[in-house]
Formats: sequence, structure tokens, C-alpha cells
Amino acid sequence: MRINKMLSNYGYCSRKDARVLIEDLRLEINGELAMQGQWVEETDSILLDGKPLTKKPPLYFLYHKPKGVLSTMDQDKENSLYHKLVFEDYVFPVGRLDQDSEGLILLTNDGDLAQKILSPKFHHEKEYLVTVNRELTLEFLEKMGQGVDINIGVTKPCEVKRVSDHQFKIILTQGLNRQIRRMSKALGYQVTKLIRLRILNLHLRELPCGECRPLDDKELEDLKKSLHVNLD
Repeated sequence: MRINKMLSNYGYCSRKDARVLIEDLRLEINGELAMQGQWVEETDSILLDGKPLTKKPPLYFLYHKPKGVLSTMDQDKENSLYHKLVFEDYVFPVGRLDQDSEGLILLTNDGDLAQKILSPKFHHEKEYLVTVNRELTLEFLEKMGQGVDINIGVTKPCEVKRVSDHQFKIILTQGLNRQIRRMSKALGYQVTKLIRLRILNLHLRELPCGECRPLDDKELEDLKKSLHVNLD
């Protein structure tokens, strides 16, 4: 695999941040300075700051992202997760939740698991509670469920359920940028509040806004089963 991918899979940093480590001459592969995108094997001698690279224990956390926080660990961005959370070891958010939205984010250092969740070919469910600026109509709910033309194409059919005059729940199996906001806007509505409630079997429930907690054993076991990941 590429050295950038190995660093991510081993829980050291993102693939993007791996480029910086290489540029700063902090990585050696078999006694020579690492190059960008270099192919490596797990049997290679890889040193970071002179110390052997070892796979870190996997970490899994649920975080209730507040509105206004950027779902990235980019330390150069003032409102990023990097400045809101303190971890001894590197973790990263699985996917994005736009700055104007709040709700559930999965944080991990498990690159393989993250890729299985994010891969569009698996159609994993994410559920949201959406508040809009005017009263819902049956026509709006039906069109949202059937798919909406948002200029880059028609969204996939999805499950939509009315909660109140101005609120509905929606379950998506695709992750287009600001998808729910763009779908609503195309039908003449404006989203005033958006909360992600669920990612696969992981639920926000009573997790307070701005708080973080580790996955319990049952959550992690069910998540790995749904992703067909080895439970060892």
C-alpha cells in the first residue's frame, strides 16, 4: 500500500497530513527518506521521528457536533473539530456534516472501517431530523421521497416521514454535499435546522450537544457485522 494509506490505517494521521510528515523529512523507509506516495509493505522498516511505526489500537467515538463546527481535524481552521476535542491519539471524522448542521459524527483512527462506511456502493443509511421554514405538504414529502433534481442530477429515492407541521425525518443512502438543503430548496423550502440522528446502527439519542463518548461493545459489534468487518 502507499505510505500515506499505511499511516492513516495505523492511526497516526490522515493521508493529507502524511504528506506533511514526508515533506518535513520525518519518515524513513528501509533506511532512506520516504517519498510522496511511496509503495510500502508491512514487512518494511518504517521509522517516524526515528521510532518504528506500529499499528495503534483502534478507537471509536460518537460526537454530537454543534452547529458552527467544521467536521475536519484541520488545525489551521479555527472552528474545526481539532480545536473542539482533545484526544491523546489521532482520530478523524468519518465523512462530513456541514457547518450549519448538528448531530452525530463517528470519530475513529480505523481507516479500513471508515472507507467501508463511506463507500457509495454499500448504500449505508443515515437518518436526519429536518426543520423547514413553512408548513409541509403531502406533495413536498412525496417528491422528497421520490428523488429531486438538484442540478447535478436526481437524488436517489429515500424514506421520508412527517414529524410535525414544519419537521420531517429523512433516511438517505447517498451522501451528496448539502443534499437535504439542496433538495428542499429545489422544492421551494428552506432548511432552518438539520440534525443527524443516526449512522447505520449508531444513534445520537441523549448524547448532549458538544459531548463525545466511546462506542460500547454492542454498538461496535453490530457496526462491524453490518460492514462485514472481522470482529477480532
